[in-house]
Amino acid sequence: MTVTASASETRPPVQRWLAVWAIALAAVLLVFLLQDSIPWAVNYPAGAIIPVADWVGALMVWIKSNLSWLTRSITAVLGVPLDFALNLLAKNFRIGHGAEAFTLPRLSWVGVCAVAFLAGHAAGGRKLSLLVGGCFVYIALFGQWTSAMLTLALISIAVPFCIVTGLFAGIWAWRKPWAERLIVSPALDLMQTIPTFAYLIPMLLLFGNSPVSAMIATAIFATPPMVRATMLGLSRVPLEIGEFSDMAGCTARQKLWRVLLPSARPALMVGVNQVIMLALNMVIIASMIGAGGLGYDVLLALRALKVGEAMEAGLAIVALAIALDRLSQAIAHKQAKGHVHQAVSPSLWRRYPTLTLAIAILAATTLLGLFVPAFASVPKAITFTTAPLWKAAVNWVTVNFFDFIEAFRVALILNVLNPLRAFCEGFPWLGAVFLLGLAGYQLSGLRLAALVAVLTAFCAITGLWEKTMATVYLCGISAFIACLIGIPIGLMAARSDRFEKIVTPIIDTLQVLPSFCFIIPVVMLFRVGDVTAMIATIAFAVVPAIRYTNHGIRQVPPALIEAGKVSGCTPRQTFFRVQLPLALPEIMLGVNQTILMALAMVIICAMVGTRDLGQEVFIALSKADPGRGIVAGLAIAFIGIVADRLFGAWTAKARARLG
Repeated sequence: MTVTASASETRPPVQRWLAVWAIALAAVLLVFLLQDSIPWAVNYPAGAIIPVADWVGALMVWIKSNLSWLTRSITAVLGVPLDFALNLLAKNFRIGHGAEAFTLPRLSWVGVCAVAFLAGHAAGGRKLSLLVGGCFVYIALFGQWTSAMLTLALISIAVPFCIVTGLFAGIWAWRKPWAERLIVSPALDLMQTIPTFAYLIPMLLLFGNSPVSAMIATAIFATPPMVRATMLGLSRVPLEIGEFSDMAGCTARQKLWRVLLPSARPALMVGVNQVIMLALNMVIIASMIGAGGLGYDVLLALRALKVGEAMEAGLAIVALAIALDRLSQAIAHKQAKGHVHQAVSPSLWRRYPTLTLAIAILAATTLLGLFVPAFASVPKAITFTTAPLWKAAVNWVTVNFFDFIEAFRVALILNVLNPLRAFCEGFPWLGAVFLLGLAGYQLSGLRLAALVAVLTAFCAITGLWEKTMATVYLCGISAFIACLIGIPIGLMAARSDRFEKIVTPIIDTLQVLPSFCFIIPVVMLFRVGDVTAMIATIAFAVVPAIRYTNHGIRQVPPALIEAGKVSGCTPRQTFFRVQLPLALPEIMLGVNQTILMALAMVIICAMVGTRDLGQEVFIALSKADPGRGIVAGLAIAFIGIVADRLFGAWTAKARARLG
């Protein structure tokens, strides 16, 4: 490894870092042992806490008092398309007042299911048609139609807003590198690491408890993937295409909209897919501030401990997520392959036959609903419920395996979780700031060291150190176990095509499941507490560890593998000495994503009784305390940013070392 002269002069060589770390750890241990003499270095003094939460709360109250005209205007404007979508899909159009009012029906459930089959066939053929259409039929037959359509209506308005906003922000960031570096990237990092609950608090204060609040929170949370996809897609367009458009005499606007963006369409469609999935996930959580729909059904069932009803609503969420995910992926794949341009026909129905047929089906079935009630709403005679079966299954497992489950839960709490929690909560705040800053300096220099140290210190000076370390403990143990499970599975999938075919559908399904759905089955068996949060978090966060490990091993250049074989390496030596070292940066990137996903899920697990920063946000939401919630959300976001920056620097260093 080559090192520049300036770098070698300003930082100790690699051989001396072990000694530096030994001295640093000894210093932190000494601080801990002398905590009676210097208690301020272990527990941040209460008298020195900076009241950031009070300042933020006062600012939000001032905004509400002085800018209420603006928030009311935004609510009124956004309420128009949202009310239209809600009436079209879930409610009815009521025109007029009093006795003279008349009602226009919502879209027929039969027509929507038929259009789902049609859209699936147009995007991916018969198999996708059966999958997408079958998911909608499943939702109808299980009596979840109205709630699912409320959720779909919110998504149908939020997603286009996210796509348009993300597209323009991505174009601006791509054109202005300084804006991308100083404004867009930090904003995206913050938006993607702030927990979902923290978005709800300012929305609730400014826009009230309404579907509009839920839609705005969803739009803010789901926009970043579109921004990143736009920047990535435009940056990957071959230079020759841009030069050709310049030679053809295109203006800057024509070059962007007619050449570059169409060329970047595959990456843009991937961004659209991610926006849809994040919007669905956020809409479920936003049910707490008036979104209604399936998320509200799950929330009510969980609060009442109605296992069967929660499971049915959760499975309806899964069905809707799978349908939207597979449909958007198929459209993205179709766009990536391209299509042959046909001669433009003057007739709309000849240019867009599938769209025309879909509109005709919706119109015909909705009109039939005026005369045939079975078309207007799902007849109760054909619906059925499995709630009693789920309840009976949980009761059977509880009765027959209670002793084993309880013994496992208690042993895990007493022997693993409680000692680890005590260690983390008792760790000196000054030592943590120092050690993380040292890690940042070793990996990338003073700039990263300062960033990491400042973000870590924020959690202490705001009085949230104990809650922060409780979050770190639960996120850390969950991410560690997820990596212990996921990395070996990814390695096996990389070495066996047959095993990969088994694993891929499983991790695809786990990836489309909204976070709520991971809590339901675990809380049935393990009740509320840290064990439930840990198991649900592991299931949610294990996917990146598997996927990135498999991808990293398979992306090792075949020429290097052949070189190892020519050198006389056995298959085992080739794997451990060639493939695994070269795939290590990808694997560590998967570890990074696992940590971020674990952090996101741990916060949601505040609903099942964890005592960490997520609980702070949850309490702030229930009390409509914006300062407390936003500061706790920032602390969570800073944990994610610190982990992301350190692992990102480590990965970059490993890539540079491997050439």
